[in-house]
Amino acid sequence: MSSLRVLVADGNVAEIRNRQINAVGYDAATGYLRVLRHLAPGLACDVVYPADVHTPKQLAHGLERYDGVAITGSALCIADGGPAVERQIELATMVLEAGVPLFGSCWGFQVAVVAAGGAVAANPRGREFGFARRIQLTPAGRNHALFAGKPPVFEAPTVHRDHIERLPDGAELLASNEMGIQAAAFTYRRGTCWGVQYHPEYDYRDICAVTRRYGLDLVAAQIFASSTALTEFAADMEALQANPVDHPLLWKYGLGPAMHTEAVRVRELANWLTAQVGARARSR
Repeated sequence: MSSLRVLVADGNVAEIRNRQINAVGYDAATGYLRVLRHLAPGLACDVVYPADVHTPKQLAHGLERYDGVAITGSALCIADGGPAVERQIELATMVLEAGVPLFGSCWGFQVAVVAAGGAVAANPRGREFGFARRIQLTPAGRNHALFAGKPPVFEAPTVHRDHIERLPDGAELLASNEMGIQAAAFTYRRGTCWGVQYHPEYDYRDICAVTRRYGLDLVAAQIFASSTALTEFAADMEALQANPVDHPLLWKYGLGPAMHTEAVRVRELANWLTAQVGARARSR
């Protein structure tokens, strides 16, 4: 897959990008790029920052030369509106209109859903953080290329407050759990989107960093009972990063093969590169 060309759009504004860099050493797009290049050595990839640097007009020309576009997670909220949100919805619309395969992680999924006519809102069940539990594939999901090689029930890294309130017309629901929709696929205009509400690109280091970045907000949201519990969780994530098969910690957090086996954790991205991005590259 060395001939593939992918565009990664970082969903955050500069302030959040800088906070993430301070926490973990790289921004969302750089972390995403690291995973994609691990899966496809030699991948040609460009990074853009549509929230506050690159305008949709700047990005419109040349989209069709890409074999795929991925939109990362973000600390933004669709309901807040404003240029940083609107520019990304416009970008997703342009990608779909250009017929370029789109992949959305969390925020990226939400942006694509709104671009295609669906709806996103604050999740009445509250924040989902750390790991999305008991994600279950629907019958369509078990037969969809996005989830080839994935267990029918699994955990995944996650951090979000909003959820997909309504999918676009004709979308296939591929996975869900008690917190709501976790994955879907849909077509819009000339394009196709595969989206997940969680973060297959995250490892334990990313979960640790976001835990420390949100800090006491997570205690206030009752995700953690105390600052001590939050600190312990972050330390456990560091330990799992160092040893992903630490059995006592995997047992403590109820984590199965989809977390402690890297190839399974990133399967959705690998499948997208093969089935969507690779197919477009071969057809050009």
